[in-house]
Amino acid sequence: MHKVHRTWKRATVQRLQRALVVLSVLALLFATVPIRPASAAAVTSLKDTLSRLQASTAANHTIQFTTPTGVAAGQTITLTFGSGFTMNAVDFADMDVADDGVDLTLAATASGATWGAALSGQVVTITSGTGTIAASSVIAVEIGTHATAGATGDTQITNPTASSTTVAIAGTFGDSGTLAINIIADDTVDITATVDPTITFSISDVAIGFGSLSSSTARWATGDALGTNGSAGSTPTAAHTLAIATNAQSGWAITYNGATLTSGSNTITVASVTGDSDGTPGSEQFGISASTDGDSTIASGYLRDTTADFTFVASTTTTLASESGETNTETISASYLANISTITEAGSYSTSVTYIATATF
Repeated sequence: MHKVHRTWKRATVQRLQRALVVLSVLALLFATVPIRPASAAAVTSLKDTLSRLQASTAANHTIQFTTPTGVAAGQTITLTFGSGFTMNAVDFADMDVADDGVDLTLAATASGATWGAALSGQVVTITSGTGTIAASSVIAVEIGTHATAGATGDTQITNPTASSTTVAIAGTFGDSGTLAINIIADDTVDITATVDPTITFSISDVAIGFGSLSSSTARWATGDALGTNGSAGSTPTAAHTLAIATNAQSGWAITYNGATLTSGSNTITVASVTGDSDGTPGSEQFGISASTDGDSTIASGYLRDTTADFTFVASTTTTLASESGETNTETISASYLANISTITEAGSYSTSVTYIATATF
């Protein structure tokens, strides 16, 4: 009897020893195999482009990131804005969500292929119905008045006071990330510049002449002071040009002032010729005609063409050409006509005509 008891006792001890060995082996195995807790993947290329960074100012947000995992049917993406942002009750109509550039259909709640987009507190939640987003896709979320894929957004998020803040990406889709935004007191740079008023004016030749006058033929003045015979039906020869340029908003005017051709006490009568390039040979006439290469207005009575008008107003400041606005360089061509009669007194005739260019700023 004692022998049986001893045998049973030894068997029991052996069984316990074997159990302890097994437990020790299992413990060793668990100790050497690391237990890895589940963790979300980090989104990449995460950014939020705001339309304004100024404190307490309404702004649009364009949040973009790449999801390593993707989004399965029924999963959510959350965007948690820092507490300083005033969310202004934005809703799905103020949002666009795009998957690799393709806009998703949004509604207040998810249903089938339509995704839900809703705000609660500081958190925007985007919920899949049956739709999915593949791994490595780029997700873009627009919130504000630039969201136009479904409806046109009419509400923006108001920035906090000047500070550093965050937007956190999370949700049941398993990826996460946080971006930083620095809100500043003023995001606008005021730039000033001054454009000085300018005017330039030049006369190409200040010594012109008719040469010898004849009672039988009209004469046009030339730059070499020798003159040339005038003829009807021809554009009169230009003796010189007047060039003007100005940035004056209200335009400019060129005036002249001078006496008629004079020799001592003798003068040549001023002209008033209409549509006759050589005037009336055999009668005393002295006048000016002008044309432009731009869009200024040549004063009535001075139009220079194949049937030119010649006029001269002696010793009175008189407008020759004008313009109502700014002008790049414009060139006025001036012609001069002289006719004499058979009894015009002999002598050396001359005059000085002063041209003045005036801009109105």
